[in-house]
Amino acid sequence: MSKLIINREIVDNRWTRVVANEQGEVSLPSEGAVLVPYQYWLANRDALSNREVAVCFAPTDEPESLPVDANVFPMIACEFPAFTDGRGFSIGRLLRVRYGFKGELRAVGDVFKDTLNYLARCGFNAFEVRADKDINEAIKGIDDFTEFYQSSVDVPSPLYLRRPVAA
Repeated sequence: MSKLIINREIVDNRWTRVVANEQGEVSLPSEGAVLVPYQYWLANRDALSNREVAVCFAPTDEPESLPVDANVFPMIACEFPAFTDGRGFSIGRLLRVRYGFKGELRAVGDVFKDTLNYLARCGFNAFEVRADKDINEAIKGIDDFTEFYQSSVDVPSPLYLRRPVAA
C-alpha cells in the first residue's frame, strides 16, 4: 500500500486511483474506495452511487460544473501533471473558498517538497508525493515558510492586519 501525507501525518493510502486508458475507458476494481476522473464520474455517477467514490479534477476540469454539493465526496483530488502547470492550485482554492468543500483535498501528480507549502496555503490537506521523492523529507516542506504577506485559505488575513499596532 502506498503512503501519502494527510493533515501533516504520513499514512497508508486506502484509495485506489483509476485512470482512463488511451480509449477513455476506466477499469474499476471490484471493491474498495475508488478515486475516479471527474469526467468519468459525471458520465457514470448513477452506476457509482453504491460505492465509496472520490473524484480527481484534471487541470482542464471546471469546479463550476459540479452538479452536486462538493461535500458529498469524502475526498477530492486535483491532478498536477507537471510542476509548471498550476491550474490545480486554483481548482483547490475554488473548492475550499467558493464551494465550501470541507473534506480531504488531495494533490496528486507532480507533487514534491517544494510545492507542499503553497498547496497547503490553497487549502490542500493531503499530498501524494511523487514516487521518486522521499515522503519523510517532503513532509518538511509544509513548513518551509513561517510568515506570508498575502492572505490564503489557511491564513485569511494579510500580514499587515496580523501585525500589532505600534503604540
